[in-house]
Amino acid sequence: MHGRDRILVTGWFGFLHGEATAGDVLALRRVEAVLRDAGLAYDVVWSPGFRPGGMHFADVDPAAYTRLVFVCGPVHGRQIEELHRRFAHCVRIAVGVSVVDPGSPAVTGFHQVLARDAAGTVPTLDLAARAPAPPARPVAGVVLTHGQHEYGGRRRHAEAAAELTRWLAGKDCARLELETRLDAHDWRLCGTPAQLEAVLARLDLVVTDRLHGLVLALRAGTPALAVDPVAGGAKVTAQARACGWPALLPAEGLTVGALEHWWDWCLTRGREEAARIGAGFRSAEAAEDTADGLVAALGAGPA
Repeated sequence: MHGRDRILVTGWFGFLHGEATAGDVLALRRVEAVLRDAGLAYDVVWSPGFRPGGMHFADVDPAAYTRLVFVCGPVHGRQIEELHRRFAHCVRIAVGVSVVDPGSPAVTGFHQVLARDAAGTVPTLDLAARAPAPPARPVAGVVLTHGQHEYGGRRRHAEAAAELTRWLAGKDCARLELETRLDAHDWRLCGTPAQLEAVLARLDLVVTDRLHGLVLALRAGTPALAVDPVAGGAKVTAQARACGWPALLPAEGLTVGALEHWWDWCLTRGREEAARIGAGFRSAEAAEDTADGLVAALGAGPA
């Protein structure tokens, strides 16, 4: 290629109504690594719905490119056929794709198809498998409630959930929405406490405005960033005090600075503290709970 040559890289993640999947983006990363190692200049086109700040097809001057590379996904449909028309002067290559209909214009429009799978061929490894390994990201379980109407005018549940989810959307982490409600018939929910604990134990932290979100996270040895969604504090605040857990914010104190402080604490010092508290729950020296007084209360008889 000449020094003026430049490659345009795209895929289904580049179309206006296309879908960006984790596999497709990792496939792109594998292609980018190959191009960089070869010293080849390229640009990537993204869907404006997925990456508003990226390069979009509406911004692209086809004359600026001599090569077009289409990455991953099935090769079919009018959107790919439109690419062939718009970039007719470019050498067009599809890589890591599925060929469903080898005779379709979407397929025959490419100068070369490096197929991942096609009828009559030996399948090759998906591009995502050999993509560069990304840095590890924390996994946060999110346990929120929108109920608890018994608190009446003190309820700040909607505001707390909105603030938390808005903040979490900007965190570079994997978010896993969880429910403490059990259901033996809905596969999306845990059917037993043990199933939920198995998930909680594998998380890096839990973000919750529920009392049992806090307690069950600590029971599993996982730090919890807890928010009390009731103005003035209620059972979440009381339980954090009973557990000796400091990572608690009031509904009125959900500032980004406070959330970031306790997030960082949970992922550092909070890990050891949560493990210590969780182990304490199971020890012979565990703090008393109300069940310790139950037998005496039963023996007291009617008042």
